[in-house]
Amino acid sequence: MTDPVAQAAALLKDHRASIDRLDAILVYTLAERFKHTQSVGRLKADHDLPPSDPAREAAQIERLERLAREADLDPEFARKFLNFVIAEVIRHHEQYQS
Repeated sequence: MTDPVAQAAALLKDHRASIDRLDAILVYTLAERFKHTQSVGRLKADHDLPPSDPAREAAQIERLERLAREADLDPEFARKFLNFVIAEVIRHHEQYQS
C-alpha cells in the first residue's frame, strides 16, 4: 500500500518542476518580446512617431482577453498583465524619444 503523504509529496514535486519550467519560458518569452518592442521604439523615435499607440494597445488588450477566455484564464488578470507590459514598453519608447 502506498503512503498518501509520499504520493502527495511526489505530485507536489512534479507540479513545482512544471511551474519552474513555465516560469523560465515566461521570462525568455518576455525577453524576446521586449527585444521586438525596443526595435519598435527606436523605429518610432527615428521617424518622430509617438511612443504610444492607443488604438493598437486597445486592440491588443481585447485580443489578449479573448485568448485568456479561450485558455480558461481570468481575462481581468490578462488585461492587468498586458497593461503592465504596455506601460513598461511605453516607458522604454519615451526614453528613445529623449
